[in-house]
Amino acid sequence: MSSASSPSPSEGLAALTLELCRFPSVIREEAALCDWTEARLRALGTVDVFRVGNSVVARGPRRSRPFLGLFGHLDTVPAHPGDPEPFRDGDRIVGLGSSDMKSGVAIKLALLDELDLEALPYDVAMVFYDQEEGPFAANGLGPVLDQLPWLAELDLGFCLEPSDNVVQVGAVGTLHANIVFQGRACHSARPWQGENAVHKAGALLAELHNRAPNEVECGGFRFREVMSATLASGGRARNIIPEHFELNVNYRFAPNRSVESAREELLGTVAGRAEVEFVDLCPAGRVVTDNPHLKHFLALTGASITAKQAWTDVARLTAAGIDAVNLGPGLSSQAHQAGEYCSVKLLEEGYAMFRALLTAPVA
Repeated sequence: MSSASSPSPSEGLAALTLELCRFPSVIREEAALCDWTEARLRALGTVDVFRVGNSVVARGPRRSRPFLGLFGHLDTVPAHPGDPEPFRDGDRIVGLGSSDMKSGVAIKLALLDELDLEALPYDVAMVFYDQEEGPFAANGLGPVLDQLPWLAELDLGFCLEPSDNVVQVGAVGTLHANIVFQGRACHSARPWQGENAVHKAGALLAELHNRAPNEVECGGFRFREVMSATLASGGRARNIIPEHFELNVNYRFAPNRSVESAREELLGTVAGRAEVEFVDLCPAGRVVTDNPHLKHFLALTGASITAKQAWTDVARLTAAGIDAVNLGPGLSSQAHQAGEYCSVKLLEEGYAMFRALLTAPVA
């Protein structure tokens, strides 16, 4: 193990990110990567290791110092058709999950490799969890927080979601609902003999099309509330008036709104014109700006700070009473993209930023 004054392991970071990308770890298929991560952590001999399902947590020695946590998920979304096998192309690591968020996972592992945890001014925990890319209820971070209650003692958490190394505060909440329109089937040559469920959805779809983003300020940062139809299905044949039509509507809401308030907003928009079934409800993330360790980090690194216009597990952490922000080396523009890649330069910069915080005296 090298000392806290070691240089950034530039080529090692790139190679580690590439190695992580080569593990198949599409959501619900994280077991092999979790096994590898757990074995790697146990081999260090410097951390306590906790396994919770297909999530694993490393904790350094506790000595009543300020306690920081770095969080990152092991899973990826499914690959796009034609996605290449992971490879390096100059400054880019190309591969599924490279930005979202194997580059962030690589930083956490490299920090554990390189730093003398006993010598740090902070206590540290590193959390690697599964099923972030799916429904809120199945997300592996929930069981981790339930089974490792000492995580509630964290003074600050960082979610290493792709943010281009910009600190992003808060997180918009998100809900998904099935909106079901019922009609009556008949021959399409005589539509007056039935009731077209697709046409019944027309007014709501027009309203969603014309609905402008609602800008909301929270803690001095601006978030945009948006409501969108994202999936649609209905009809049985080209010459039959459809008796059933479903929309998935996704509502992204600002941190000052509760899940219950978001439910009421969507129900008010539908206004009784269709059946509504809520299928995924995720709270918004609290905006954290006055945390002293965050202020120290910003002063040390000069990092920019802005709002998070997406959902992340900052929401789950802040709901559990843990101050948390988003900060990761991945490119937000590359998340879930075909041919996804990350920047080696941002990877190195992200590593240096976290290393600076963990090794500098506490302010």
